[in-house]
Amino acid sequence: MSQRKISMAVIRRLPRYYKYLGELLNNGVTKISSQDLSDTMQVTASQIRQDLNNFGGFGQQGYGYNVEYLYNEIGKILGQDQLHNMILIGAGNLGQALANYTSFGRQGFHLIGIFDINPKLVGLKMRGIEVLDIDNLEQFIKENSVDIAILATPKAGAKDMAQNLSDWGVKGLWNFTPEDLFINGDMEIENVHLFHSLMTLAYQIHND
Repeated sequence: MSQRKISMAVIRRLPRYYKYLGELLNNGVTKISSQDLSDTMQVTASQIRQDLNNFGGFGQQGYGYNVEYLYNEIGKILGQDQLHNMILIGAGNLGQALANYTSFGRQGFHLIGIFDINPKLVGLKMRGIEVLDIDNLEQFIKENSVDIAILATPKAGAKDMAQNLSDWGVKGLWNFTPEDLFINGDMEIENVHLFHSLMTLAYQIHND
């Protein structure tokens, strides 16, 4: 695959392609045209072809796309052919909801550790994983291969925590704190704002 920079807009559409192709595969569909995929996804056929051409195209003129092949290839691009070890920092209400999300395991994301500063939560088990004191975090990361950390804590101290995670070798951070995090280092950060999405929906229903 080309090493040229792929836009984030394209990358963010790939999981949607992966999802819909998986549904088609489960329904016994073996091939599909970009136009039919467009009708399903509400993305133009031209945009679909442009997106997939960033990674080699995968289609055949006059045939379209082999659903299983395209599904598997997009899965590889998204790292779905690999296991990703994750830890969760913050075992409050949001953290508990994330810890109990059963689809992580099915998609290759393996939760191996949960940490919190609250002594009332330390020692509890979530999906069979004991919540450890945050003081054990550095040692745990150094003794285990941790690809992704999920940060579901209050804003205070979040930036310092993110920097520490990067310094300790964590490759990616899924940030659910109320603050966008940008740090020095090689760790990739995905900032998630649930309330922003809700406000966007509110705008849409009032300005449709």
